[in-house]
Order: sequence, then structure tokens, then C-alpha cells
Amino acid sequence: MKSTIENLIILNIPKIEDPRGNLAVIEKDVIPFKMKRVYYLFDVPSGSTRGGHAHKGLSQFLIALSGSFDVIVKDGKNEKRITLNNPSKGLLITPGIWRELENFSSGAVCLVIASEVYKADDYIENFHEYLRYNS
Repeated sequence: MKSTIENLIILNIPKIEDPRGNLAVIEKDVIPFKMKRVYYLFDVPSGSTRGGHAHKGLSQFLIALSGSFDVIVKDGKNEKRITLNNPSKGLLITPGIWRELENFSSGAVCLVIASEVYKADDYIENFHEYLRYNS
């Protein structure tokens, strides 16, 4: 089945509230895949864009641990801008969706949980190639 941006969802991360500070937990079936890679983006300079690619088989779960940023997703026909700014919510991006990250606030941290380890051949980094791949 071809991925579309209508398939993308914001998932709530279970949160334990405490007056000393909240705790968010990602375990068991919070995300619909087994975690194989975790990385984070930080100190992104003002005006910089990250991402700019799609994955053939990898799913990702993006969380704004601190600050905010926009995720622009495209499926070849539609485009949507999603602002992430809450560490108890994350965006699930399925394979075959083009994504770009921009408008990072000062001090923003983007945590990415991925379904696969890094594989260069899973990336589509040219939008015209992506359109051919996704048609």
C-alpha cells in the first residue's frame, strides 16, 4: 500500500505527572515497531533545514524533546506542515513519505526513533526521484 500523509498520526506518549517533574515513557506498544536506532538533532542553526528525504522501508517516530520545530511531509500529491512542540506527543512517519524539518526554535531537540539501523540504500534524497519512486 502506498503511503500518504493521511496515514500519518500524532501518538500520545504515556506521561506520569509529578509535581517534581513529569516522566514520559516509550515502551511496549507505544510505537508500532521495534526500535533499532535512536538519534537526536540539536544545536540546529537558525534558518537551517534538516531531513529532505524519504525512506523506502524505514518508519520513524519524531518527538520535540525541547523547543519546537516544523515537519513538512509530502506524499507526491499532498503536503502538510506539522508543528511538534510537546514532549508527550510524537509524529509517526511511515515509509514512502518525504519529510523536511525546519523552523527550529532556540534550544530545540528532535528525538528520532527508527525502525531500522542506518542503510544508505533506504534513502531517497532527490525529490524528483522520490516522485518517480512514489508514483
